[in-house]
Amino acid sequence: MIDDELLARAQAVIDANRAIGRTVALAESCTGGLVAAALTEIPGASEVFERGFVTYSNEAKMESIGVNQDILETFGAVSVAVAWAMAQGALKHSHADLAVAITGIAGPGGGSEKKPVGTVVFACATRGEDESHVVADTHCFGDLGRREIRRQAALVALGLLMPD
Repeated sequence: MIDDELLARAQAVIDANRAIGRTVALAESCTGGLVAAALTEIPGASEVFERGFVTYSNEAKMESIGVNQDILETFGAVSVAVAWAMAQGALKHSHADLAVAITGIAGPGGGSEKKPVGTVVFACATRGEDESHVVADTHCFGDLGRREIRRQAALVALGLLMPD
């Protein structure tokens, strides 16, 4: 499942963040821990990867990382608001310097006209930065199949973990 491209990106993330002394955390939904698995394939990952949360259900998002039920009900699990709350929650429930959150619709079902299969939302939160400054983006990968949507989402997330 973890292909060479994912492993190469994970290696780059570990090396670049180790060089600047930064630790990272993840809040994964549609990727189901794929990003964490890629990072932990790299020897020495524990110097950078602080922890990951796989919050696949709405209940897990609320219980594990404190996503507010009102946000989930108002915007839906696949939204900038929820991704941002997930990233902030991962920071609050870890000691990491940076958190990346991923939530989306990998399919084959679950899509809608407004949020089709392949819609994935990402958010980054940095410790000490203003929480009102939302850093999030939506990617529409298209209906590439469940495995490829998850892989593409993991690649984007790994890119977001790279220092600027």
